[in-house]
Amino acid sequence: MINATKKWIFLKISGAILVPLMIWFILNFITIYDQDYSVISNFFINPSSRFLFSLFIINAYFFSALSISEVFEDYIKNNKIKNVANRLLYLSAVVIPLITIILLTKL
Repeated sequence: MINATKKWIFLKISGAILVPLMIWFILNFITIYDQDYSVISNFFINPSSRFLFSLFIINAYFFSALSISEVFEDYIKNNKIKNVANRLLYLSAVVIPLITIILLTKL
């Protein structure tokens, strides 16, 4: 399979998975928006909420990294700069969700 085809398929699958996770997050965010710290921490202590939020964060960063890498492919002509930009993008798409999930487990 061509690399561009794999990216396109992963982009569509991650986008389809992201829709229900985004709806779940928005509905829960509305309920905890004006609450105090204990309610918010209880939300993230709940194992199902923590798991779904972790999936949401991982999928959102994966989706955004794939989308932004396509922009790099289209608009950056220098291959060295494009490769460095893509590697930094993919590194940040792994490190930032990982740090977020680790910090959530510390609650």
